[in-house]
Amino acid sequence: MNPYVLTILMSSLGLGTTLTFASSHWLLAWMGLEINTLAIIPLMAQQHHPRAVEATTKYFLTQATAAAMILFAATTNAWMTGEWDINNLYDPIASSMTIAALALKIGLAPMHFWLPEVLQGLDLLTGLILSTWQKLAPLVLIIQVAPSTNPAMLTLLGLLSTLIGGWGGLNQTQIRKILAYSSVAHMGWMIIISQYAPHLTLLTLSMYLFITSAAFLSLKMTSTMKITTMTMMWSKNPILVSTTALALLSLGGLPPLTGFMPKWLILQEMAKQQLPLTATIMAMAALLSLYFYLRLCYAMTLTISPNTTNATTPWRTKTTQSTITLALFTTAALGLLPITPAILTLTT
Repeated sequence: MNPYVLTILMSSLGLGTTLTFASSHWLLAWMGLEINTLAIIPLMAQQHHPRAVEATTKYFLTQATAAAMILFAATTNAWMTGEWDINNLYDPIASSMTIAALALKIGLAPMHFWLPEVLQGLDLLTGLILSTWQKLAPLVLIIQVAPSTNPAMLTLLGLLSTLIGGWGGLNQTQIRKILAYSSVAHMGWMIIISQYAPHLTLLTLSMYLFITSAAFLSLKMTSTMKITTMTMMWSKNPILVSTTALALLSLGGLPPLTGFMPKWLILQEMAKQQLPLTATIMAMAALLSLYFYLRLCYAMTLTISPNTTNATTPWRTKTTQSTITLALFTTAALGLLPITPAILTLTT
């Protein structure tokens, strides 16, 4: 892609997200979400491959539907209350419709069906943007709307997302689909705590950004797309495979890695809110996710590639890709647990 065009598209992505962050009016927030969507569509379709075009079309139709629902809900709320302020979403119908639309935008269950298919059709860097940056603006709106929303609806969305995100990834062999279901599960953790402790939602989102970026960039470095290809990674780059396996375990929330921190704090907060059953279900759902992360780690580190394999043997040449960003994200994904008190002090 032309560097000038790429610069404009990336700037538009930043502009759309910043506009939604800074807005207190529903029309401005909607406009920011639309700029965001329109900026990523050329990035998704740049490969000129039928699978990428199909994924782009699915994404566009889904986001257009969600944007129309948001606009309709905001108009309904303005009709009922006379205000366009984001924090004054007091009409129950408008509030429920807004949460449903934002859940569709970020791929919360049961509106998650588009996410694995879309992510499967993209290259890893565009998939990284879709899994991280594109979740920021809708999540901030959900945090703002959560106090005026029915708590049972948010709890149901969170529980369904963690369960379906864990269950759906069990029978996948394509790594991008596994990461898509991982995203669904992590969004469920963020949504369920947004009504009780919004700062924990932001903390979980930050940790998710670090760990997912490390995982995507590691897989991009080794050009790995499916589990069978993972069996040949160890002989090519043992150190990178070790850090990739640890990043995946961190996504699963295994101590003493960074990913354990948000799950631990969320379960602690839910216990304080007298919700032991919900916390137990969330913890059990995390075990489902941990299973398929362990399966990926097993394929990478504990198996030897057979002589007859369907995957193409990668060339053992030195990569020309920059590793500084990957090193920073990997460090954050593996070593932030000891400074949890400092991070909590900064976020509260």
